[in-house]
Amino acid sequence: MKVGEIIDLKTYPIDQPQSSQYREIVNSIKGGLDEDGCAVLSNFLSDSGLDALVSEADARKSKAYYAESKLCNIYLAEGNRNKADDHPQNIFMERSNGFITADLLGKGTYAHTLYYWKPLRDFLVHIYADPVSNMIVNLCKPQQTFNWHFDTNEFTITFLLQGAQSGGHFEYVPDLRTRSDECFDEVKKVLGGDRSRVKRLKLREGDLQFFLGRFSLHRVTHNTGDTDRLLLIQSFTEQPGIIGNPQRVKDLYGKVTEAHKDRIDERVRTDSLLD
Repeated sequence: MKVGEIIDLKTYPIDQPQSSQYREIVNSIKGGLDEDGCAVLSNFLSDSGLDALVSEADARKSKAYYAESKLCNIYLAEGNRNKADDHPQNIFMERSNGFITADLLGKGTYAHTLYYWKPLRDFLVHIYADPVSNMIVNLCKPQQTFNWHFDTNEFTITFLLQGAQSGGHFEYVPDLRTRSDECFDEVKKVLGGDRSRVKRLKLREGDLQFFLGRFSLHRVTHNTGDTDRLLLIQSFTEQPGIIGNPQRVKDLYGKVTEAHKDRIDERVRTDSLLD
């Protein structure tokens, strides 16, 4: 199957940058991102493309990594002994989902073909350089969840491959922190149960979501159905060379590469925020 068959290019001609329809799509996405850091293109994947990506993920579910620790904070890191017990760094929540990592979605897979397709790359920005987590499938089996967190990279696109029968909702708080301010007080309100700024996005299988997860707190609620929830996540950055914190990558995905070890003290960053 060619990449042009994975995507509904008749509705979303992202391979035709000179067309008026292309410009309309770009403006629509920019409007959503400017408003609250999120935008959705409904039914972006073709029926055959969706089926192919689901089959590809299903075939790799047995190799998904599940962390030994089921508790973590929103920074997906260790706590801070120098802060109070109720500081956001020291508030730990359940995280029970698994990940199918990028090395399991290598050259020749539909996910890899989509991620490295030049029209899509041109449509977006720089590809996230992390060789483990730049392209993953978030696997939430029944009763599993992915807690509130921020992303390492500024920008992700996600494809909902298979939704939960019930639960498994994507929730987010737009622009909860900034490049220069962690906004701990506002973060603490959300972790304490304040839902005044929480938004819940209704996604359908085949939808493409654009999301600024570096600054917007987000989570996947418990999957309360009987089937797995499968979400293909592809990450991008404003600057080339961004790579994940080795400890965070190891904890989340169960592995690191030489790229993480070689660049532990010289990682490219666009801000000084906590990972």
